Amino acid sequence: MASVVRSGPVPTSVAGEPAPAVDDALERRRELGQDLFDEVWEGVYLMSPGPSSAHAIVDSQLVVLLHPYATAAGLVGTGIFNLGEPNNYRVPDGAYHRGVPTGMYVPTAAIVVEIVSPGDRTWKKFSFYAAHDVSELLIADPDARTVRLFARRDAGDGYDEVAASALLDITADQLTEGITWP
Repeated sequence: MASVVRSGPVPTSVAGEPAPAVDDALERRRELGQDLFDEVWEGVYLMSPGPSSAHAIVDSQLVVLLHPYATAAGLVGTGIFNLGEPNNYRVPDGAYHRGVPTGMYVPTAAIVVEIVSPGDRTWKKFSFYAAHDVSELLIADPDARTVRLFARRDAGDGYDEVAASALLDITADQLTEGITWP
């Protein structure tokens, strides 16, 4: 398995079996709980730092804003989790599910919440989410001070930006205005 270790602004790929130092670094991240946002993209391990303060502030506000809408829709909210399978998963900032999710890896979600952080891969995850039957995406961008909503196309091959969530019955404008942006 090739490993990707992010050190500073330049990703470093380790081809073949990782050296013991790489395994030790990954184990240390796990022990310290620093791997919560790490992902595996088609067998390639990607290290991600924890969120910025702005990210965390927007996240907590979205949980409060969306809770009554999700409850009314019969959806179950979660924070970060592994969407996919062991060798290919993403870690969204939150989600709303049609039932109570179980297990280490969850195959899908009704709505995925992503909060954009500098250098993250939010915009590159759309095809993965479509392949995992995610109906809607909610993308909050603290720098742009916007919330954008995307609904899965009828053909299922991608997403179109929409003004409102059909599942939550709330608009992107309402969400954008409901956040006290940092």
